[in-house]
Amino acid sequence: MSPLLIAGAVVGLSVMFVVFMSLHLIGPTQVGLVLKRLGRKLSDDNPIAFKGEAGYQSELLMPGLRFKLWPIFAVTKKPWVQIPAGGIGVVFAQVGQSTAIGAKTATYKKEFGNFADLRTFVEKGGQKGVQRPVLQPGTLLPMHPVAFVVLTRGQRFGTPLSRETEELTKSVRDEDLCVKVITPTAGKDVCGIVTTLEGPPPEHGAIASRIGGFADVEEGIKASAPDAKLIEMILNTSNERHNSYQDYQAFLDAGGRIGLQHDPVLYGSYTFNPFCVRLEITQMLCVEQGEVAVMKSYIGLPTEDTSGPAFKHGSIVRPGHRGLWQEALRTGKYAVNPHVYSAVIVPTHILTLNWADYSSAAHNLDKDLKPIDAKSQEGFDFSIDLQVQLHVPDTMAARVIARVGSMENLVNELMQGAVGNHFRNKLQGMQAVQFIVQRGQVQEEAEAHVRALLQMYEMETVGVLIQDVKLPAELTKVLKEREISNQQIATYEANRKAEEVRKSVEQARGQADMQADLVKASVGVDIETHNAEARKAQAAGEAAYTRETGLAAAAALEAEGLARAAGYQAQVAALGGDNTARLNIARALADSSVPIVPQVAGGSGGNLVESLIGLTLSEKISTKLEPTTVTSKPEANALASEPKA
Repeated sequence: MSPLLIAGAVVGLSVMFVVFMSLHLIGPTQVGLVLKRLGRKLSDDNPIAFKGEAGYQSELLMPGLRFKLWPIFAVTKKPWVQIPAGGIGVVFAQVGQSTAIGAKTATYKKEFGNFADLRTFVEKGGQKGVQRPVLQPGTLLPMHPVAFVVLTRGQRFGTPLSRETEELTKSVRDEDLCVKVITPTAGKDVCGIVTTLEGPPPEHGAIASRIGGFADVEEGIKASAPDAKLIEMILNTSNERHNSYQDYQAFLDAGGRIGLQHDPVLYGSYTFNPFCVRLEITQMLCVEQGEVAVMKSYIGLPTEDTSGPAFKHGSIVRPGHRGLWQEALRTGKYAVNPHVYSAVIVPTHILTLNWADYSSAAHNLDKDLKPIDAKSQEGFDFSIDLQVQLHVPDTMAARVIARVGSMENLVNELMQGAVGNHFRNKLQGMQAVQFIVQRGQVQEEAEAHVRALLQMYEMETVGVLIQDVKLPAELTKVLKEREISNQQIATYEANRKAEEVRKSVEQARGQADMQADLVKASVGVDIETHNAEARKAQAAGEAAYTRETGLAAAAALEAEGLARAAGYQAQVAALGGDNTARLNIARALADSSVPIVPQVAGGSGGNLVESLIGLTLSEKISTKLEPTTVTSKPEANALASEPKA
């Protein structure tokens, strides 16, 4: 083969090799990083060539078949930056201007976009170092792998060019490269407290910063806004100005400062730059029904006391000032920074404190209270279970806390000693039995003592109750025996009264059983009485009738006798005595019905019959003649001698 053909073949193969080495197939999620081996030297502080200098070129090869002449250019394939779901990307710039003195992060401009346009970043004044914006989850970008290093969860894109950058990227934890999620934790409402790591220092040495300070609150006070309105101003956040610290450049532009932030963040997902923002999850302030929250503010306007000169227990201020707010927070849930505000929960319902071996489940403030131990005058040991019910008015809650500091202090420092010593002093001056007998009076005196004590602290006393008194064993035995004796006496007396009642009942039952007979006898007595009265009246009537009738008959007989006597005398004078007698006999026989002649006659008995007839006639005549001789009998004479009616 001729040398010419050999040379042509070599040239052809060389051209083919150069062309082959110069062609680069860039995948769909890749970029080609171009390194120029020949050219002008770059400046010392710039690793990227923008004007054809030797070194890494600013322009990247996009996906597809690309040509870069070899060996002048070397092409390295690099993956696109891809941020996984739930993660963020922190960008480190290795090109650009230096950051301002004291700054730890680079200033961001909207022209930088998402850092995919390197030339715009440099020309618009992009700075080296940590960039304030972060790449959002799901981002896919063809970023320059030398100009930028991107950290995301579990992966790093780009090549650090300095030891400082290498160490800085290694200092970031994976949990700091995740989306921050704020949700209720264990059934409790929470919020996020933010501490910023970049910006000017807080004003006037404040422990926390609030965008705009408290100028809005000061204007509200000048406009005579009520305390509730001032509290609303303070609790309202300015998070909308900087997208809840996610737009950190907007936060600084709005006047944000480094350090603890006044405004918390609420429920949601947040992409915080771990080099700019630290998040702390804390529980919300929850104020239940029946209680208020007295707020102690450690930041705000200067203290201006509103309690008056007579109040000697510290300053009470209006909301927005440093000090103890005079207006408490009512029922609700509040996202407040516990490093800036301290809340003291004050029950406004009736608070029950038990000096006993148990505590109230509602608040547990009396968990350290124990039964009151005291001695009587004779030295008997008593253990008293006591219950005190008190009430703190909601309008006085701040003044109460200004005096005692907290409800725990009120119970353990004030109430425990004052109430316990009162009972010890009282019982020491009394006999044991006297204390037992006068328990009600002791309770009333204790209530008066507690009421006077709580009034000094502007609280109300609902009641003081002696729940139980544990007596010494020896005294209990004596009292028990005494009570048993008293009960026996009472039992005997009750039995005696029961017997008396039983007798009364039996007597009443007997009377009830005989009641019908008694009624019948009583009625019979009444009837007999009435009958006797009737018979007496009848007898009196008959006697009167007899007496009157007898007098009349006697008078008639007397008249008849006198008339007959006069007639006899006339007959005697006219006929003579014998004739007059015969005449009267014949008249008597005529008037009688006695037969003179027998109805049956016997033969030889004629004399006997005649004798009987004669005797019969004699008796008849004698009978007929008796009236004429009545006056000769004593009874007739007595009737005749009575005066006529």
